[in-house]
Amino acid sequence: MTSKQRSYLKGIAMTTEPIFQIGKASLTPEITAAIDEALEARELIKISVLKNCLDDGDSMAEILAERTRAEVVQVIGKKIVLYRQAKEEKKRKIVLPS
Repeated sequence: MTSKQRSYLKGIAMTTEPIFQIGKASLTPEITAAIDEALEARELIKISVLKNCLDDGDSMAEILAERTRAEVVQVIGKKIVLYRQAKEEKKRKIVLPS
C-alpha cells in the first residue's frame, strides 16, 4: 500500500465510527471472526480498544492484520483502522488512488 493510498484511507476513517470494541477478554476467536466478516462487508473498519484491555494497540493491530489478512492503516492511541479489499469485485466499495 502506497502512502497516498494510506492517506486516502485515513481520510475516510476520520468520519467513521468504531464498529468493534475490544475489552478485557482481548482477542478471542469470536472477535477475530467477526472482524474478518466486517472487513469483507465494509473493507475499512475502525476498532476501539477499551481501557480495561491490557494489550498494546500496536501489537493488537498487527495480530489482527495477520489473522484477517488485512492491512493496518493506522493506530492512534486506542483506535485501530484496518483495510482489506473485498474478494468479489462487485462488493468493492472503496477505490484506492493509484
